[in-house]
Amino acid sequence: MRITQLSIPDVLLIEPKVFGDERGFFFESFNQRVFEEAIGRSVTFVQDNHSKSTKNVLRGLHYQIQHPQGKLVRVVAGEVFDVAVDIRKSSPTFGKWVGETLSAENKKQLWVPEGFAHGFLVLSENAEFLYKTTDYWYPKFERCIIWNDSSIAIDWASIETPLLSEKDWEGLPLNASEVFT
Repeated sequence: MRITQLSIPDVLLIEPKVFGDERGFFFESFNQRVFEEAIGRSVTFVQDNHSKSTKNVLRGLHYQIQHPQGKLVRVVAGEVFDVAVDIRKSSPTFGKWVGETLSAENKKQLWVPEGFAHGFLVLSENAEFLYKTTDYWYPKFERCIIWNDSSIAIDWASIETPLLSEKDWEGLPLNASEVFT
């Protein structure tokens, strides 16, 4: 397993070692010991989520202001552009974003720690997205930053109008959002 720090060092790209032949493939998708060594702390995942979305669906940018969730994300069918935005006010990378293409083919995973807003855009006809979380979902603490906030300036691969939920259309700009200290 290869683990790489991205331009925001707390966000990690995880690339498994894949063993494949004419019969198919095998890889270790998660190893608690290796993961904790990479992030430098102990983590307990409490919930696994699975979503399916169609092309041009954009989900996010979501976070929980209380009970923040770290997320270990991956794609098991299709392809997405996955984004993490640092919303820790005291961080030197506050308001900055990193993004990676995750797909069933490349088998890459992204660790999005607590204190980040998270979202993804579906690039393929359909995509199935799996993620582990470090805390439970609490709807009353969930917040959303608008996907096209010009102060963050995420490059969403030139999509003009994504398919959004009502909740995501009502997202706030970063400067009007609750953030972490």
